[in-house]
Amino acid sequence: MTPDIHQNGSSYEIRSLYFDDLTDSCMCENEAGVDQREKYRIRIYGSDSALIRLEIKEKLHTLTRKESCPLSKDCCRLLLNNSLPFYIGADAPFNRFQLQRCCRLLQPKIIIAYERSAFVCSSGNVRITFDRNIRASKNCFQFLDKQVDNWIPILPTGVHVLEVKYDEFLPESIAQQLEIRKLFQTSFSKYYLGRLAAEGSFPSLC
Repeated sequence: MTPDIHQNGSSYEIRSLYFDDLTDSCMCENEAGVDQREKYRIRIYGSDSALIRLEIKEKLHTLTRKESCPLSKDCCRLLLNNSLPFYIGADAPFNRFQLQRCCRLLQPKIIIAYERSAFVCSSGNVRITFDRNIRASKNCFQFLDKQVDNWIPILPTGVHVLEVKYDEFLPESIAQQLEIRKLFQTSFSKYYLGRLAAEGSFPSLC
């Protein structure tokens, strides 16, 4: 496999701001293992706010789908302050988010950041990622700042997350490399675990 062409060096940093409603429905659905659920987030890379994307991540029958659209810095700042007025834009994901935000009173809940090394294979559109230094901060108003305060680690030192994503099939050569008894498949929600970490409720992950 080859490194992701968007990767500068051996890794890059991802920073996401997650939204939830007043009753933390997204978090509760994750904890209950609800089969069909959605998450709403804004994502930047590192501390560079030149490229801001609004994303809606859906999960159904263990499969995932992601819709996204660009977001302006001014619009993002209004969302951080819960002061963005309701209006219909040109992008369907933004309009879906606006509807949910107004009907369910979605609010910024937590920032999740981590370093990612990504590798791709054109056969099957395979993408394998290694995420490390996963951390959370409740200082949502600092999302676009160069420096975010009060980071809380989500995983123990030296523990990383391996994700394998593919469309139609997983090439046999890659599948064989993943057949290692020390590896096991599990669900992993950075948002859910980040909220627990911020509240001081760490689950047993090892």
